[in-house]
Amino acid sequence: MSLLKALKLTSAVPVRAAVDPVQRAREKMIAVLGDQKQMAEAKIAGQAFTPTHVVRKKNAEGVRVEVETAKRVRQGWFADGNGKVFFSIRYAGKPIEFAKDKNAIEAGELLALPTIIETLIEAVRAGELDTQLAAAAAERGQMLRKAK
Repeated sequence: MSLLKALKLTSAVPVRAAVDPVQRAREKMIAVLGDQKQMAEAKIAGQAFTPTHVVRKKNAEGVRVEVETAKRVRQGWFADGNGKVFFSIRYAGKPIEFAKDKNAIEAGELLALPTIIETLIEAVRAGELDTQLAAAAAERGQMLRKAK
């Protein structure tokens, strides 16, 4: 017992940290934009972009194991008939409007895309898209409530 007396004993309960929904939305968007930037850089370099993530599945014996599988990432850019490249973001299943009735950014060519995405990441960190992200999430919540 003399060894325990040398320690500082207390009664404590772990507290789950409160997650700010705005900060959580920002972090999700930054992660998505990071994937888009990596995909664009791989496309420019002529390489394949195959991100992976870990999923838990049951194997043949019925035991849960962690398996690394390919993660599906949608390409956020597209080209029009003239070859101009545009970039748009989707959040909660909806395209994000950067301004009234403007849901895409004209990049011109694929080489400009990584710098545009980096600018968007900084804008998300600064909170410039918080209202659009909150509106998309609220609309998604309404849609899911109606489906039930």
